[in-house]
Amino acid sequence: MRILLIIGTLFLTACTSTQGITVYSFTNSQIEAALDQQLPKLREEISLMGFPVQVEVTSLTVNIGPDNRDVVSLSVDSSAKINAFLLQYPVRLTLQIEGSPFYDSERKAIFLRNVKLLDSNINAGGFSGNLALLDGEVMQVINTFLAVNPVYKLDTSIPKVALLSKLPLTMKVVEGAIKLIPRF
Repeated sequence: MRILLIIGTLFLTACTSTQGITVYSFTNSQIEAALDQQLPKLREEISLMGFPVQVEVTSLTVNIGPDNRDVVSLSVDSSAKINAFLLQYPVRLTLQIEGSPFYDSERKAIFLRNVKLLDSNINAGGFSGNLALLDGEVMQVINTFLAVNPVYKLDTSIPKVALLSKLPLTMKVVEGAIKLIPRF
């Protein structure tokens, strides 16, 4: 009986001591800032249809939980230079993608999975239209990038965040924010 009392007291003390960190959340703008730091990795030369492409993202908009769904939507406006036949062709690409966020407790980061392309547009040399022919290759580039680059990484140099990251967490998506909540 005495042991149960001690365990119960320790449990209540643990719950009380974590009251200040019961929920950790981050917003659209915080994910945009985190992705801005990741984008130089995407700017490396890539290839589409066998031609080298240099991509630079000019604007990025994040929308967490649109229409109260458990997704993150990204709108990307980018410029690219396609190197083909010894010439460079400037291209403007706009994409809208969405994926399901998930928390990787080992890497202490949020990644997107089940990413799908909602809309795409290309504007190049007088042509403006949908990227239907390139959708598969574009999504392969995006999925490869998002598989290794989180959309948000917990800053474990902050003591409260470091403590929180050691607990089992549940993730909740609400309109405009992702919340990490300890599971007790």
